[in-house]
Amino acid sequence: MSIFPVYIVGAGPGDPDLITVKGRKLLEQADVVIYADSLVPPEMLDCCRADAEIIPTADRTLEQIMAVMLERVRSNLLVVRLHDGDPSLYGAIHEQITALVEAEIAFEIIPGVSAFQLAAARLQVELTIPELVQTIILTRISGRTQVPEPEDLASLAAHHASLCLYLSARHVEAAEAKLMQHYAADTPVAICFRLGWKDEQIFVVPLAEMAATTQKQGLIRTTLYLISPALNRLAGKARSKLYDPDHDRLFRPKPAP
Repeated sequence: MSIFPVYIVGAGPGDPDLITVKGRKLLEQADVVIYADSLVPPEMLDCCRADAEIIPTADRTLEQIMAVMLERVRSNLLVVRLHDGDPSLYGAIHEQITALVEAEIAFEIIPGVSAFQLAAARLQVELTIPELVQTIILTRISGRTQVPEPEDLASLAAHHASLCLYLSARHVEAAEAKLMQHYAADTPVAICFRLGWKDEQIFVVPLAEMAATTQKQGLIRTTLYLISPALNRLAGKARSKLYDPDHDRLFRPKPAP
């Protein structure tokens, strides 16, 4: 029986300052850090102990990763499995969780900032503007990993929501064509490359130029697309009821007449 659970930690999108306090504390304490080195910048590990065992996994299979993870945690070492972004989004942790459950090893998941959240912060926008857009869709287009038919990009685009498109740069022409079935050609699109990394780039273009811009810039991976009417800062005029002087609520009831 191991003393510690395995800690599955979200590193955030790349900026070492955007990891949670709990995540950083675990990195500082860890005996072993098993990290996705192709997606997590090395600076993220600067806070680790000098004697910590650092194990990159970009060239390893699930079976190889789990063998190391289980051996170390069964040796009563504090193991951190460090993923980029938030582990619950395209983190490939489901199969790791299954293996840990089967091995009767406890685990804890520490959430992280996702790329779509940093994108909104960089763009200085709110993705849910009253009477303009109130829904955020996180999705991807089919590639090597197929998207279930009910979640086809064209059908999701029909909602006209703030749509955050992950893992789709290699199929950007197909993505643009599906989005154009429902969004206007001049809908703003933010093309966000390596958010939080030193070489971060963001391009805001009309939807009709999404594929051409991606190809011109040579973006094939680590790219997030944010398609939303909210990117036009002047588009939404309605105010939230939260701070409306005419809206009474628990913490600010209307004064008696």
